[in-house]
Amino acid sequence: QVQLVESGGGLVQAGGSLRLSCAASGRAFSSSTMGWFRQAPGNEREFVAAINRSGDSTTYADSVKGRFTISRDNAKNMVYLQMNSLKVEDTAVYYCAADGTRYSSFYRAIPAYWGQGTQVTVSS
Repeated sequence: QVQLVESGGGLVQAGGSLRLSCAASGRAFSSSTMGWFRQAPGNEREFVAAINRSGDSTTYADSVKGRFTISRDNAKNMVYLQMNSLKVEDTAVYYCAADGTRYSSFYRAIPAYWGQGTQVTVSS
């Protein structure tokens, strides 16, 4: 099992940056693909980014590619999402997720483990 707790959300102006953190506990963390999803009001939850177990391979949604960076620190059981050049349309609740799925398939997975979410609001 993996327990996930996100932090780092908040209010930022368009063009600004935020760094989300996800603290993981549980023995399965180091063997799990980790990722981020988001859900805006009235929208379905959508994939944002994923990273493989060792942290050397990543994949991103086209909408965030070049602006967001996912990383992990297996020694600290942490996953991060660095978000730069934020846009109003990035406003959403961001969820950390973990699963055994290969990172390249994470975008279409329904991860087994989820955090509670953290709100990111980008103002114009």
